[in-house]
Amino acid sequence: MKMFAALLFGFCLASGNAARAEQIDFSTTTCKQFLDGHKDAVGLVLAWLDGYYRDEDDPPIFDTARFEANAKKLGAFCAANPEIGLITATDKLFGK
Repeated sequence: MKMFAALLFGFCLASGNAARAEQIDFSTTTCKQFLDGHKDAVGLVLAWLDGYYRDEDDPPIFDTARFEANAKKLGAFCAANPEIGLITATDKLFGK
C-alpha cells in the first residue's frame, strides 16, 4: 500500500499542473459526474479505486491489463447507468 501511495504521489507531481486543494466526496459523485470529469481527474480516480478495492495483503503489483479491463468495465457500466452513485457502481462491479 505504501508503494501505491508513493506511485500515486509521484504521478500527481509529474502531471505538471499547479497543486490545488480539493476534496472529492465519492459517496455523492454520480457516474455521470465521473465520466464528465477531466481526463486527468478520471485517471487519478481510477487509480485510487484500484487501490481501494485491493485487499490489504495483496502484493504491491500494478497489473496494467487488469486496470485497463476494470476501467473499461466501469466506463461501460457508468455510461449505461449515469445517475447511479460511483461507489455504488464500483461496489457492484468490484465487490467491497
